Amino acid sequence: MASAGNRPGGVHMKKVKYYYNTNTLRYEKLVVPLRVRLLRVLGFLATAIVTGLIIVAFAFRFLDSPKEKLLRMQYERSQQDFIAIRGQVRDLENRLKQLEKRDNDVYRTIFEANPVPDSARAKQIAMEQEIRLVSSMDENELAYSIANTLGNINSRMQFQEKSYQEIEGMIRNKEKLLAGTPAIQPVSNKDLNRVASGYGYRIDPVYKTVKFHAGLDFSAPQGTPIYATADGRVKTAGNLGNGYGNHVVINHGFGYETLYGHMVRVKVRNGQQVKRGEVIGWVGSTGKSTGPHLHYEVHKGSRTLDPIYFFYNDLTPEQYQQILKLAASSNQSFD
Repeated sequence: MASAGNRPGGVHMKKVKYYYNTNTLRYEKLVVPLRVRLLRVLGFLATAIVTGLIIVAFAFRFLDSPKEKLLRMQYERSQQDFIAIRGQVRDLENRLKQLEKRDNDVYRTIFEANPVPDSARAKQIAMEQEIRLVSSMDENELAYSIANTLGNINSRMQFQEKSYQEIEGMIRNKEKLLAGTPAIQPVSNKDLNRVASGYGYRIDPVYKTVKFHAGLDFSAPQGTPIYATADGRVKTAGNLGNGYGNHVVINHGFGYETLYGHMVRVKVRNGQQVKRGEVIGWVGSTGKSTGPHLHYEVHKGSRTLDPIYFFYNDLTPEQYQQILKLAASSNQSFD
């Protein structure tokens, strides 16, 4: 039974708790010892402290502070940057490797030059070793490795630049060689119907015996223009009584010469410099000839070459195959 409670008038009094004592058979006032109250307070404080520590630990474990969030974002960004840079470095390595391969296998082969040794291009670690090492490195090691790799690429690029400068000098000489190499037909022959007799053993039109024919015969009406097939200097212009009638010999340099026989009239003179495609005379039938035509020869050194292999500048692959068949047919030559 409780003797105190809320009293009328709105005044609150402290509640007094009673309990029934079975020994005295009376209601007695419940008095909590000070020790118990202290233990209760300490227990509450201990529980609060433990709960607070758990909350703090959870926050530190799963929740980042603003500074930690910023550092984490910077770290993730730097990781992505390193991955991107590593990919770019590998791409540069592959592209440089292709340039070096093209330099050795294509350009220097064309110009008959010795390849640049790899030891001269790459003086540091090999690319394959770098790629294997990068995969197991931390950020600092990765940055150091990338710096070394870029230094390696820079060294190789310097050697590559020097190599291309050498090739540029070769190209200048090669341009002269290409300009001095016979590369077109000596008469206009768009329909490919003017090749009358090819290079090789043919029936002589005068003696009717098989003789070696050292050039190509192009049948054409008298007065058809004849063109220089490459740049060069006129070595012979006129009639020397050797069976070619009025003819022209052009020295193109690099061992090449071309001969144009049986002209009705020669346009150029000895010692004159001519360009590919320039008119040097007109078709005729002078000398040992059975009709108007051009006898055309290509010489390299002391040897005669089949002119059919020097028409690559003005024929498509299909036309070239067609003219090969025409030149290969066995027939009688015109001279």
